[in-house]
Amino acid sequence: MPITLTIPEGLLSPAAQAEAFAGLTEAVLQVSGLNGNAFMTSNVVGSINVLPKEHVLVAGKPAEAAFVELKLPEIALATPEAKRTFIEKATDVVERAAAGRLRREHIWSNIVYAPDGAWGIAGRSYDNNDLIGAITGSAV
Repeated sequence: MPITLTIPEGLLSPAAQAEAFAGLTEAVLQVSGLNGNAFMTSNVVGSINVLPKEHVLVAGKPAEAAFVELKLPEIALATPEAKRTFIEKATDVVERAAAGRLRREHIWSNIVYAPDGAWGIAGRSYDNNDLIGAITGSAV
């Protein structure tokens, strides 16, 4: 379940970037109720995009900001409450990692869904039933 964190250079130290990504990973697993699930844990992946300061924009102007994007199969975080909870936790994680260098109102998050059958891991296409089977098959 790819997570992308986009930030301007200098906002987060390498250690704070790692802390933020670990916190985002924990947030998606916790909100999904899948902490400790081997299949899910090993498939929470992603990247941290550190862009030149002039390439991170708010209202069309360079600004200290962070963007969190979570890509999921359509069965994940399916309720409005789950979406809200993940977005709140993701914002908390990034705000904490920034240690006062970033205003909360300059943290944006979104969740993007892949349609049924459009989720691929290791060259295999998973539909929703396949994913449910893989997740329940590796439950702790």
